[in-house]
Amino acid sequence: MFDNYTSMKGRVTVYSVPGCPHCIQAKTTLSKLGLPVCDVDLNKHRELQTHVKELTGRSTVPQIFFNNVYVGNNEDLQNLDPDHLERLVLLIREHPVPLDAPPVPEENSPDPEEFKCERDAYADMIEELKRSGVIGSHRRGLRVYRNSFTGTELVDWLCKEKGVDRKEAGEIAQSLTVRKHLNPVTGQRQCNEGSTIFRLLEHVPNAALNSGETAACSPIKACDLSEALRNQILKLYSDHLSKDGKTVDYKAMSQSLYFERYCELAVKLQRVELLSLSREEKLAFFINIYNSLVIHGNLHLGFPKNLWQRYRFFNYVSYLIGGEVFTLQDIENGVLRGNRKGVAQLLKPFSKNDPRLQVALPDVEPLIHFALNCGAKGCPPIKTYTPQDIDSQLCAAAEAFLENDDGCMIDSGRREVKLSQIFKWYKADFGGTDEKLLNWVFDHMGASRKKRSLQALMSQGNTKVSYLPYDWSTNSTD
Repeated sequence: MFDNYTSMKGRVTVYSVPGCPHCIQAKTTLSKLGLPVCDVDLNKHRELQTHVKELTGRSTVPQIFFNNVYVGNNEDLQNLDPDHLERLVLLIREHPVPLDAPPVPEENSPDPEEFKCERDAYADMIEELKRSGVIGSHRRGLRVYRNSFTGTELVDWLCKEKGVDRKEAGEIAQSLTVRKHLNPVTGQRQCNEGSTIFRLLEHVPNAALNSGETAACSPIKACDLSEALRNQILKLYSDHLSKDGKTVDYKAMSQSLYFERYCELAVKLQRVELLSLSREEKLAFFINIYNSLVIHGNLHLGFPKNLWQRYRFFNYVSYLIGGEVFTLQDIENGVLRGNRKGVAQLLKPFSKNDPRLQVALPDVEPLIHFALNCGAKGCPPIKTYTPQDIDSQLCAAAEAFLENDDGCMIDSGRREVKLSQIFKWYKADFGGTDEKLLNWVFDHMGASRKKRSLQALMSQGNTKVSYLPYDWSTNSTD
């Protein structure tokens, strides 16, 4: 946690989160000054978040203290008067940390335990089924379904190989469907005697990045697996972000043992139970999965370089989650935006008979736009989220986004507010009119000079809204 600066008596405390460019810029500046930095990760030590906000009045990061003297955020640090900065450095050099300095966690906090799950009771049966010769090709009309079997064929095999009667065999077959081992290709989802065609999840012909094998673990609570995936992503972020926090070394990330472990965990997404998730759990789970899937897609396919490649990327890069395929578009517009049409989409992601519709939020959540990272430089910085206090976390993400001039600029002379293209693309989510949009932006800004400027502009009326160019270039270091 501490850098070794033996000549310094005090410390600089920086409250930060992984993936925050402002945090990394601040720590880089402090390091160049030769100051001992105590970096407190508020994602890891969430118990300190409320206290930091009480001390600073802000929920964004970084928040910086020289001993017990509050300096502010990264912008405040960069704009310090040279004489004032010199006095602060002298304070750290000559004065020990006072008792009323801001709190820091204890050293050597234990890392989260490695995620483990029990082997599913039917995993061995699935391996036997794959070797049985039952799986083959089936024709329905002009279509041929490879690597498939009918409900009747499965029941016949269970009766013969497991020595059970047809009723028990039907119950076992249905359990295999419920426990996400197989999916119907045609017909009903109930797997019993009949002509419905089924496939094992690993044989579903799609480009899901966690397909190709069937997860052998027992059904998992989505939140438990999400936490494990979150920990792996945090490690990847911290290891492969640039010093300014704006670019990612994807090539190095693809060779990381943390990424290898992440891919193993991603396979287990096939077995999660989604329908029992609360709104807060659903938000955290699908935001984290979206951001992780973007990274996985970039590593597997490369970063999309033009409009057509972006369309294909967001409509085809997918995971098998709870037995169903979810693309990036499905997650953003189907689940998190309450099944609304996305940019350039003619139809809603989920039809009324789509089983994934049961997972969609009942209403759009505008704050998700500041949590989702598409991998471009114009996207909000990468963060991860937990169900606990998710709304405050999302508000803090919006506040941080609006603090940045890439998200919002105020031109008082021209009576103009310049906003990210995100607000144009999803204007309906923010009220649908310029007036409602500006009110939403104002309500979600932190106390700052920019907010006061916006308030003065709005009080005069006739405020013009325009949109900043969007930077689609990759955030890769390549």
